Amino acid sequence: MRVLSKMALAIGAMALATGVVHADNKTFRIWWYEAADSAAGITWTQALDTFKADHPDIDVQFELKTFDQITKAGTLILNSSEAPDLMEYNKGNSVAGLAASQGLFTVLDDVAKERGWDKVLTDASNQLSRYDENGIYGSGPLIGVANYGEYVSVYYNKEMFAAENISVPTSLAELEADMDIFVKKGITPIAEAANDYPAQHLMYELALSQADAGWVSDFQGLKAPLDTAPFLYAGQKLQEWVEKGYISKDSTGFKAADMASQFTSGKSPMVVTGTWYGAPFAAAMGDNVGQFLFPGNVISPASTGNIWVVPKNAENKDLAYDFIDITLSKENQALFGNSGGLPIAADPAMVTDPVGHEEVTLFNQLVAQNGLGFYPDWPVPGYYDVVLQATQAVISGTVTPEQFAERMQKPYDDVQSDQ
Repeated sequence: MRVLSKMALAIGAMALATGVVHADNKTFRIWWYEAADSAAGITWTQALDTFKADHPDIDVQFELKTFDQITKAGTLILNSSEAPDLMEYNKGNSVAGLAASQGLFTVLDDVAKERGWDKVLTDASNQLSRYDENGIYGSGPLIGVANYGEYVSVYYNKEMFAAENISVPTSLAELEADMDIFVKKGITPIAEAANDYPAQHLMYELALSQADAGWVSDFQGLKAPLDTAPFLYAGQKLQEWVEKGYISKDSTGFKAADMASQFTSGKSPMVVTGTWYGAPFAAAMGDNVGQFLFPGNVISPASTGNIWVVPKNAENKDLAYDFIDITLSKENQALFGNSGGLPIAADPAMVTDPVGHEEVTLFNQLVAQNGLGFYPDWPVPGYYDVVLQATQAVISGTVTPEQFAERMQKPYDDVQSDQ
């Protein structure tokens, strides 16, 4: 399987490296990249406070990274002396799978039994924490631990919907009819960011509207050359939606934070994004924010969350295991849900927050209908940048939908043919 270029890794390494020297075995180093006001950020911060109270003699060194830093330089850092004792890592073949195939993680099967994690997490919860020798998810050693779930849905502004007498749509045709109403008012219906990951999620929702579980299994598992029909449809729809004013062509220059601001400020009534935004949206909009699954879809981008991994080079692995214990506790799982997130092992009776409760309800619906579609950038290494750039290009109109599908196909088929 291909890996990121040496130049890209070197640049990422410089971005991540901090110059921190492992002074002694009384230091615990931990990295994650969740925003402080997200459910994960809130919960893990409390978990870190608990850890410090339980380990008063330990020097705790926490560093907040970014998704791009970990994605672009993760394998190089994991293979160096700069690796922390515990870090959040993106799941999927192209990221966790790549590092796992290179033997860069500590295998956790025995630890999971000793610590009782196997009693908390199910086989389904662990499928994205296991990778075979080729870096394909679903089997092989346990190299990570997930403690939350996530999915992409549509968040909407209740007041803006009510002002136009619009109900939650139940089909793509209804959604488009609703968007026509807002366009006639001079309002861009969907806030978007194509210079960052969010536009990939909308693109994949559109692709999944034309896919079934078999297509998802083949795509994510590299089981066959890529059937590009769903991506061709997604490219066609994105260009159609730009032309109709449903999303702005200017979104090609927007980042995720710009998109979120456009939605929370009331400039757009909808945004298609993940549950990691549930807590920030609720904090900004209160009861005015609502949520529904992408209308008409059986399958949506969804999975267990990112995973805690213990680098093979970690110096204090037992401390890392102690922290994972805390994040899986009933108290912290409940806090995750009550902070607007989607805990993976919470007692439902302890989750009273309306946002968290709604997220659990919709996630259970997705699971029940076999609707976990994972994410479009997972199958092969380097695919994240391929998908981002191709999606940005089709929204800007610099490539045709056919060319967009070709961009999605070539790097995928190059790797798939080597399996």
